Amino acid sequence: MQYMRTLMIILSWLLILIAARPLLASAGPEIAGQSAVVMDSSNGQVLFEQESNQKMYPASTTKIMTAIIALEYGRMDDLVTIPAEASNVEGSAIGLQEGEQISLEDLVYALMLSSGNDSAVAIACHMGGSVEGFTRMMNQKASEIGAVNTHFNNPNGLPDPEHYCSAKDMALIARYAMHNPGFRNVVSTKVKTIHRSDPDAQTYLGNGNRLLWNYDGAVGIKTGYTNIAGQCLVSAAARDGRELITVVFKSEGSNIWTDSMKLLDYGFNEFELVCLADAGSFVADVPVSFGIMKTVSIQTGRTMTYNFNRDRPEDISQQIFLDEEIVAPVKAGSKLGELAFFSGELEIGRVDLLAQHEVGRRISAQWWAWSILAALLLVLLAIIRYHNILRRRRWEMYKQKYYW
Repeated sequence: MQYMRTLMIILSWLLILIAARPLLASAGPEIAGQSAVVMDSSNGQVLFEQESNQKMYPASTTKIMTAIIALEYGRMDDLVTIPAEASNVEGSAIGLQEGEQISLEDLVYALMLSSGNDSAVAIACHMGGSVEGFTRMMNQKASEIGAVNTHFNNPNGLPDPEHYCSAKDMALIARYAMHNPGFRNVVSTKVKTIHRSDPDAQTYLGNGNRLLWNYDGAVGIKTGYTNIAGQCLVSAAARDGRELITVVFKSEGSNIWTDSMKLLDYGFNEFELVCLADAGSFVADVPVSFGIMKTVSIQTGRTMTYNFNRDRPEDISQQIFLDEEIVAPVKAGSKLGELAFFSGELEIGRVDLLAQHEVGRRISAQWWAWSILAALLLVLLAIIRYHNILRRRRWEMYKQKYYW
């Protein structure tokens, strides 16, 4: 009897585990890559992550940062004279020669399409004065973007113990870069012919990102590979008004493509982007102290969107958090508080609440009004005092004339 009871318990647990397998699979796709993330490009929301904060070798995905600095701080029509250190760089290259002149724009295309390590060094020396000077710019920009598990030691991603980036950080960097129209145009280009003075030099560039040909809606971004980093890919795709960014670090062989497509499919199929608030939407009328109007209308400062799992409806609530006291004068557009959104008890985001219109301060509440009134009273008291002095003098003169 005890044996049968034990057997029934074991069978029951097996049935539970078998039934639970689809639920475990729905938590996210299984991928070969060690570290990965799926991020919404519009709001930065992470939809999937796997060891996303682990410091990894990013290989040539590093060049995303190199390109965005060139595009933000450089002039694309500048002619760059190739330094000696850019003419003998290991790995992928377009064969730049010392003393050769090429436009910064063509170097950026060579950097991102053909993954030119020599192009990266040429850009670094042109923009930063040296590789060391440029990497300082890279790390400063990474800090500004919010990449906390990142340190760049070169502009091309060649192996270096002090050169690392997490998948989540790289997604943040890619999201930032994709908001630059010039960058977006470069990384979505499939083929490009650049201009070089040497007729035998490489001028035809083909984009190494196969997703641009093989995945519906793909718009970029960058491949990467070294022996130590493995296969790396930062990708972006847009469908039905949504854009997702995926990062996969240390995958193997062709798995890098299937990993990335699985992650993109997961983000598009399992989630729905919902607009919780439009920019400029009226929220409430709130009281104003000492104002010529008793209230001021407040509105949302930006659009708030959030991705929700299609199979798990969320109970969304919102709460207004105002400054402790709103005191006139109030300028139109000034921040007066925040509107917070909650899924159950979890806060999922906030938007600033701005004044829709100006509210002046009541005259009775103006310091200068009381100052003027005080000054008038002082003048009036002085006049009264002066008149009293004159009356006393006249009375003294009258007494002296008639009573003495």
